[in-house]
Amino acid sequence: MKLIFSIDALSPAADKAWRLQTNETWRVAEYSEPLKDSDMQVLKPAIAEAWLGRRMKKDDDLGLIAQQKTGIFDFFSRSIYTHAVMHRLSDAPIPDKHQMVEVVASLTVGIAWLLYLNPAGQFTALDSNNAKIIGNLDIAVRGEIASSEHYIGSLASENDELMEATYRQFLEAWLEHLNTSKMSLFVPDVEKLNEKEDVLAQIQQWQHE
Repeated sequence: MKLIFSIDALSPAADKAWRLQTNETWRVAEYSEPLKDSDMQVLKPAIAEAWLGRRMKKDDDLGLIAQQKTGIFDFFSRSIYTHAVMHRLSDAPIPDKHQMVEVVASLTVGIAWLLYLNPAGQFTALDSNNAKIIGNLDIAVRGEIASSEHYIGSLASENDELMEATYRQFLEAWLEHLNTSKMSLFVPDVEKLNEKEDVLAQIQQWQHE
């Protein structure tokens, strides 16, 4: 599996985009478009995360100039901001339901866990009280934070109806992640799910760059 991040910048109205180049200039681009040879290709998520949420301003020579890292409330201002866009250069896996159930069973009740799919399509979980969620590029698809035995732990993992519904939610969001390259996508409501077979077929037919 080969994953690469580009650093894209998006205008306030989301109608203009730029991409960071290897020579540290910015070219006009379509947001999340396929990679070009001149694009900066970031292999390490930590480096891509360092670029997240930078406020930019236009520059005649470089295209854009990076400003300071934004604060929590700065996104309410109308400015150009940077985003990390994932580019998948190999086939996407189908997440494994059995692995999801094992992860759910392993979680300690009473801790606020976030169950999520990483970019490799593997289920994992983090303690939301002690780990970063916002701007975490290991989170491709995320569920709701839960600490109750009704949703995590061995009792929840034995609830076949719950596990099937949860798995289908993650499948649906995984397909959206593949189609949009967006990160930290929330799973959809159960009532909005499409047919499982259709979603699986679309994941299998999905084409990488």
